[in-house]
Amino acid sequence: MKTLKKLSKALPVAAVLMMACASTTGTGAATASQGSVAFNGARSWSDSVLATLTLREKAAQLVWAFSLGDYVPDDSPAWRQVTSWIRDQGVGGFIVSVGSPLDIAAKINRMQALSKIPLIIGADYETGAGMRARAGYFLPNAIDLGGATVFPPEMAMGATGDTSLAYAQGRATAIEARAIGVQIDFTPVLDVNNNPGNPVINTRSYGEDPQQVARFGAAMVRGLQDNGMIATGKHFPGHGDTETNSHLALPVVNVSRERLESVELVPFKAAIASGLGAIMSFHGVMPAFDSAGVPATLSRNVMTGVLRGELGFNGLIISDAMDMKGGLIQFGLTESVQRAIAAGLDIILQPSDVGQAINAIVAGVTSGRFTEQRVNESVLRVLRAKERMGLNLNRTADLTRIPAVVGDSSKAALARTIAEKSITLVRDSAAMVPLRPDTTLKILSITVASKTDLGAGSMFNAQLRARYPALRAEYITTQDAGVNYARMKAAADSADVTIISSYVGQVWDATTIGVSSAFTSLVNSLVDRGHAPVMVSFGNPYLLQQLPRVGTYVAAWGGSPASQAAAARALTGDAAISGHLPISIPPFVARGAGMQRPARAR
Repeated sequence: MKTLKKLSKALPVAAVLMMACASTTGTGAATASQGSVAFNGARSWSDSVLATLTLREKAAQLVWAFSLGDYVPDDSPAWRQVTSWIRDQGVGGFIVSVGSPLDIAAKINRMQALSKIPLIIGADYETGAGMRARAGYFLPNAIDLGGATVFPPEMAMGATGDTSLAYAQGRATAIEARAIGVQIDFTPVLDVNNNPGNPVINTRSYGEDPQQVARFGAAMVRGLQDNGMIATGKHFPGHGDTETNSHLALPVVNVSRERLESVELVPFKAAIASGLGAIMSFHGVMPAFDSAGVPATLSRNVMTGVLRGELGFNGLIISDAMDMKGGLIQFGLTESVQRAIAAGLDIILQPSDVGQAINAIVAGVTSGRFTEQRVNESVLRVLRAKERMGLNLNRTADLTRIPAVVGDSSKAALARTIAEKSITLVRDSAAMVPLRPDTTLKILSITVASKTDLGAGSMFNAQLRARYPALRAEYITTQDAGVNYARMKAAADSADVTIISSYVGQVWDATTIGVSSAFTSLVNSLVDRGHAPVMVSFGNPYLLQQLPRVGTYVAAWGGSPASQAAAARALTGDAAISGHLPISIPPFVARGAGMQRPARAR
């Protein structure tokens, strides 16, 4: 990868990424010959566009707005707002969120048609394009309307121990994303999750070992970028060692520079060496890098000194969402935007007020806070990224090709493979796994999840019920204080096996992660009554710290249909169990633990 490393220091995206655009011909990317022309002529197109722009138009290229990927009619307020951002403000790109694949692609095509300069479109596809590109559920029946492929979270990938699967997931995600008109994936998460109390990273990380995170992160980068996508490593310099939710407050990672060099920076260095095209910043303070107490996003010491200077990164630097309190709590939007540009960022992502963010950049130049040449540098990076994605030649997604490459059977099979290889049997003191093959076995399956998680337990229980028809399903919502725990205990008394599945995972809108004391009491009471409940975590793997008395504990990592089916197959013995913890669960289990079980012969 020496060639890629050299290119990453000269260009925002490795050359291999340009040629890979040919693999998505007809989906908004360039053809093979066009890709060659785009690469050879990148400077002429980018420079010529830059030369035509006013200062305000340049500033607008550095501001990317937020839009849902839903269907909206032309006269809706939401579409009028998007139209204004494009026509009146001239934004350079968008972060596009939830919608069906076809709705997202159609909406992006409409957006591109409005823009004088091609828009670059980014999305959070950490668990594949299906993390956002899904049609959702039809209520009240909770019918899954389908969409792009959903993969298990990064920590599940770490549990497989197989970096080739990370590459394969990156490839699959790139193909689906480019097909629907998205060019930049805000993935992989390169944070080292070395703090079990971290409420916002958790299973989004590949694990707690920096070398393992580096290997898997680099493989994901290659998988994405070899197939025509810009990968984004986040959250630089590292969001793993904090118990503060950066969506709600300002985290501080108060460790030595030596520790940061040996842990937090390791995955980013590996990703940069693999040709990483973009990096997203951390809305948190790292005093070892900047004693002024400002978030890394706004720190010139961090973004220009460490990232550009010491690590030699010359790709796009993108802020985390600028409507998060972590980045703005001290300064407000205008000051934060100006500090971010002065620090060396190229992209202001998802500001709460698009026009104000653009005005802030213009004012930064006119007031002498930074020069227009500083703005030009970032605009040129943005334009070159657009050209390297072939957007100057074709900005439109081909809707007719989407059903052939998005959510197809081969990618679903890959998701199942990753899920099955990730299942980790952490503890099984009562030898409950696999379950007895007796089809008359009476199973009580208790699902614990947010009431907004409509898919929690559905696939898991359906798979188990196919083997054990007498299965009884009960549900506990994390928001419901009126759960009839007495009924749960009585049901467990009449069951042969009680399985408790938790879908409580990383959170965006809370300060802590975990289950309620009432739920903990229920589990402990079942143990006291002589039961041996099987605990399956489809979310936070550190749940064992709250439930240390359970004798059987399975980490399934995520609640996607693939992960639910894999967990059920593991419990019934239809699939082998081979996962290993990419984290420790102190003080109970060390990293690398995992009890192995062969598939049951049938």
